[in-house]
Amino acid sequence: MTSRATTDTPSRRLAAIIVAAGAGTRMGDGLEKQFRSIRGRSVLAHAVAAFIDHPATARIVIVAAADSLAKAAEAIGDLAGDDRVMIVAGGARRQDSVAAGLAAADDPGINLVAIHDAARPFLPQRVIDDLIAVLDGGADAALPVLPVVDTVKLVEDNRVADTIDRASLGRAQTPQMFRLAELIARHEALPFGKEITDDIRLFEDGTSRIETVPGDECLMKLTQPADFAMLSAMLHPEGDAPVPAAMPPFDIRTGNGYDVHKFGDGEGPVRLGGVDIAHDRSLAAHSDGDVGLHALCDAIFGALADGDIGSHFPPSDTRWKNADSAQFLDFAASRCAERGAAILHLDLTLICENPKIGPHRDAMRARIAQLVGIDISRVAVKATTSEQLGFTGRGEGIAAQATATLAMTGEPE
Repeated sequence: MTSRATTDTPSRRLAAIIVAAGAGTRMGDGLEKQFRSIRGRSVLAHAVAAFIDHPATARIVIVAAADSLAKAAEAIGDLAGDDRVMIVAGGARRQDSVAAGLAAADDPGINLVAIHDAARPFLPQRVIDDLIAVLDGGADAALPVLPVVDTVKLVEDNRVADTIDRASLGRAQTPQMFRLAELIARHEALPFGKEITDDIRLFEDGTSRIETVPGDECLMKLTQPADFAMLSAMLHPEGDAPVPAAMPPFDIRTGNGYDVHKFGDGEGPVRLGGVDIAHDRSLAAHSDGDVGLHALCDAIFGALADGDIGSHFPPSDTRWKNADSAQFLDFAASRCAERGAAILHLDLTLICENPKIGPHRDAMRARIAQLVGIDISRVAVKATTSEQLGFTGRGEGIAAQATATLAMTGEPE
């Protein structure tokens, strides 16, 4: 992470609005990402601490969902005792939440405001310094930006239509900084029904001076479960990241799962890896008999040291009669989120003579990836036979074994 610049920043004239009202649907079920742990502290607490540590900060307004105000206070812990920190209820849209934060931040002694995403926990002090310097230099608005290093393609209907010149493109980050009075005025003038994705949009009128400062890779936005592991790995424990130096980047856990079901007397299809496959026989089971998903669940539970599928979904419970095993894997993924764990990779092997797995392998990978909220490139599905040996070789049933690799990026909840 870049070291802090030596700039003259007059004290206590900046308000920070930290938007933490989102549900984070791409993160999957479970605790909202802003309240999950990373490096022993909640994501929200890291973002708040960055502004508490800066001498220009006069007020910090956390904007949370109306039903999550207590959760936000709990997430920041003893930081709530700082007299600059306050928590207010947000609105249905991001711009409504920002407006609520602006109303709480409005004060004659404050002339600058920074709008920051709670899901960007590691904010270097240098970025805050640079933004203040740009506003003091006469800009109307400022934001950190990273260059686009990949070749950018224009894709239409899954086909490449053109190559875009990346020289003039940038990846926008937060915080975005403005003069407080001007931002309030532009929010108030926003036409009814018009939606904006960020506050810089209010200044993209061709006349306002919007300047950029160098962003930071450690300012990445947490969007998917695997992002926790990626961000934690980027922060070297001996560097100047705002985390305890003695804490390791993360610890890797692996778990193994195994399951088997015999064929019953009924006709197929059979469900494997979340996909229905045509077959002349069905699997006998209390649920839908998906040995692939069951093995994956046990692999995840094993990595978490969190029991097994039978302890969470006992076959004696009638609620799970004929249940779709997708909800079991969804639950396993949510347990990862609650424990501050990111699923890095899942490896599933199906053992049977029939049905043939190959034609359905990618559909299974896609379904599993969707259920746990990771990219399909992190899911492997393989198949093998037992060379006509044993119960699988005789065609009496199907077995599955799985391995899950997790990164424990935060403390268990």
